[in-house]
Amino acid sequence: MSYKSIIVNLAVDGPPAPIIRVGIELAERFGARLIGLAAADVPPLVATGDGMVYEGEIMQIQRTEIEKRLAELRAEFERLVPASIFSEWGQAVCGPTRFLSVSARAADLIVTGGRDGDNVFRAVDIGSLALGAGRPVLVAASNGEHVLAKTVLVAWKDTREARRAMADALPFLAKASEVVVATIDTDRDESIRDSLADVAVFLEHHGIMARTEMLAGEADGDRLLTFARSIHADLIVSGAYGHSRLREWAFGGVTRTLIEESGISRFMSY
Repeated sequence: MSYKSIIVNLAVDGPPAPIIRVGIELAERFGARLIGLAAADVPPLVATGDGMVYEGEIMQIQRTEIEKRLAELRAEFERLVPASIFSEWGQAVCGPTRFLSVSARAADLIVTGGRDGDNVFRAVDIGSLALGAGRPVLVAASNGEHVLAKTVLVAWKDTREARRAMADALPFLAKASEVVVATIDTDRDESIRDSLADVAVFLEHHGIMARTEMLAGEADGDRLLTFARSIHADLIVSGAYGHSRLREWAFGGVTRTLIEESGISRFMSY
């Protein structure tokens, strides 16, 4: 198994070069075609001195500015991607999360940067993307232009989402120097130990030798991140939203914590 088609998302308000270089490196690593995408939308309401109103002229100016920015991103993508990589470009004046979710049908993997503001008209909602794309989402760390994935932490919980994430991440796991499968044991349930053993056997059948860890403490994202840093993990693989998204955002949860993390790359599936 490998990734043969990779989407890289360019945020309209962020510097394009770092995430493009991440996409290039991954396309070269897996022998994949690289699809560059960018999108932003015009808010249906604009603020004026009289409040929030529909204003056709202002909306057209904003649309023209978006189209100019998308053209700049395309030029940078085409300048940086070498001819040795088969590449394509796509852009749209629409919500970036929706555009990426629809475009995901053409790819094995979506690569994006972290949260670039809360304006859903100009920035991807990573949680919604993970839930709606039907493809794994790789959120690159903000401090580099590479996803080395030399030490990979698989955040294990015996759920559908975690199983899906581990299977989707097999190309990364197969190339890693070290794979650690860790779970947080809050109930001292023997079945958790059995599930870890089964996961290790599953990975071994794919030629991946992984060690397993049972972590003590509260089942939260901060505990997981602390362990990830202790082993110098540069990629965390996890299922997205083992609980309902509403519950996660209301009360906190691992997915929410991982989305807000920026120092380690994260690979999520739902």
